[in-house]
Amino acid sequence: MSRLWTPLAAALAALLIAGAAIAKPPVWVVKDKNSELVLFGSVHILPHDLDWSSPALDRALKDADDIWFELPIDAKSEAMTATLATQAGVLAPDQSLFKLLAPQDAELLSKVAAAYDVSPALLDRLQPWLAEIALAAGAYRRLGADAASGVEKTIAAMATPKAKRRAFETPAEQIALLSGGPWDEQVTSLRETMQEMDERPDEFSVLIKAWTDGDLQALDREALAPIRDKTPNLYRRLVTERNDRWTKVLDARLKGHGRTVVVVGVGHLLGPDGVPARLRALGYSVIGP
Repeated sequence: MSRLWTPLAAALAALLIAGAAIAKPPVWVVKDKNSELVLFGSVHILPHDLDWSSPALDRALKDADDIWFELPIDAKSEAMTATLATQAGVLAPDQSLFKLLAPQDAELLSKVAAAYDVSPALLDRLQPWLAEIALAAGAYRRLGADAASGVEKTIAAMATPKAKRRAFETPAEQIALLSGGPWDEQVTSLRETMQEMDERPDEFSVLIKAWTDGDLQALDREALAPIRDKTPNLYRRLVTERNDRWTKVLDARLKGHGRTVVVVGVGHLLGPDGVPARLRALGYSVIGP
């Protein structure tokens, strides 16, 4: 469930609190002689009452020449994503996810679906990667969180019209990343999510708390370590390889001039694999955690 690295599989949901909460997520500032780049770690789905505003981010958005997201933040991109997910994630008419899974996994899928009010008939038609996302959506609904309250949509609305909106990837590229793994890897990831939802229903709260506290060690432990340890090829494909590609794009941007804001899943900014560490290794001044 801990999918910090793609808006399509956003895996953080609402913090179970009463009233408004104040968040202090981490911000990194990268500088050279002619450029400034502000990196902000996103949570793609958030509760409505979470105040995560950051003075440093607010200042950067006012002055930004361009803003980079993982995906384009617009209705056309969302519609294309839905279409592509259906094309790539639905099983053949004669197949059943419950029958394709091992009996113990099928039993757990039924249990979690009932607990989170997700239609078993819907899940039965989906490949494991898309079934995992459908289960996550049930958790979001139950906890009152949605993408409209997430970081990307909020920042896209806040940014000045002069700031050019750019994206590292297209919906087709992200769908290919999510759907392209072998069957056993997809099932392992689905099983990890089901077990987490069954055994640790407060995990979303733990993850959001780590983000609001700027606790990078907790974020790594709760969000990245499970996927890194259980499905290393998936981690390589979704995290390290994308971080490498994005760092090359940002290196080229920094070689120009101007002010840039980058908004990507916070998992992409953590540890030695993260974009800040990669930019430090290239010799840039990186101020932040």
